Amino acid sequence: MPKGTAVIDRERCKGCGVCLATCPFGVLEFTGEFNSSGYPVAQMAHPEKCTGCGLCALVCPDVAIEVHREEKVAA
Repeated sequence: MPKGTAVIDRERCKGCGVCLATCPFGVLEFTGEFNSSGYPVAQMAHPEKCTGCGLCALVCPDVAIEVHREEKVAA
């Protein structure tokens, strides 16, 4: 299974939860912390489940998420 990493810009995140609802693997959760604007911030709570599909970044209305996907190297 491919491996990915979602990088969330804490200051751009407005805590709407669209990314949490969209992730098919339940990777993201709210941290319980707030950014400088007072919004709750999302994070990768289960990074081992992330495939790098990019759906969270695609649906984020604030463009606060970048997804990086590990490429498998042929042996």
